[in-house]
Amino acid sequence: MSSDAEIDTKTRILQAVWQLMEERRGQGVSMGEIARATGISRQAVYLHYPSRTELVVATINYVDEVKGLDARLAQLDSASTGIELLDMSVEVWGNYIPEIYGLAKAMMLTRDSDEAMATAWEGCMACLHDAGKAVVEMLAREGKLTTVWTKAEAIDLINTLLSISHWEQLTLESGWTNKQYVERMKRLLRQVLLKHEG
Repeated sequence: MSSDAEIDTKTRILQAVWQLMEERRGQGVSMGEIARATGISRQAVYLHYPSRTELVVATINYVDEVKGLDARLAQLDSASTGIELLDMSVEVWGNYIPEIYGLAKAMMLTRDSDEAMATAWEGCMACLHDAGKAVVEMLAREGKLTTVWTKAEAIDLINTLLSISHWEQLTLESGWTNKQYVERMKRLLRQVLLKHEG
């Protein structure tokens, strides 16, 4: 069983990584920098997290825990129709992006050259993919999914339209409020995915 001191040190490490990744957009966040920010030795960081990949993935999981992502995703279980699940998924994801944007931007900027960031990014995107798949499967079972797309194409469309890059373009660059983003993406996805709307 872990001691309270060990748990506290691990938490301090994760908090330091989170802060550094947001401040530096993922650039130059080395184990040495993390150790200095935490006030412990580099060896102590490796003792808790043997690889940088493990540390970055643990940080993402920590942020999701702090932000209550599991509880938010659990709300989706109450959806009784595909359309309701679609709308709820857009709300959960669309309202989560601004809360994790700094961390997400860090991963986006460095994932092509940083294996640890790429691994963490894939894990985050798997969550979005799974939600999109659940939406498409439910719409298909109900006979509401348009025949324009295959199921795989429909999932790809959800992933792309709800990507952080698109959120960034529409809110930060085009000036949409987050509320407008969520409502308009719900409308757009209904138009794109449903048989009898749009």
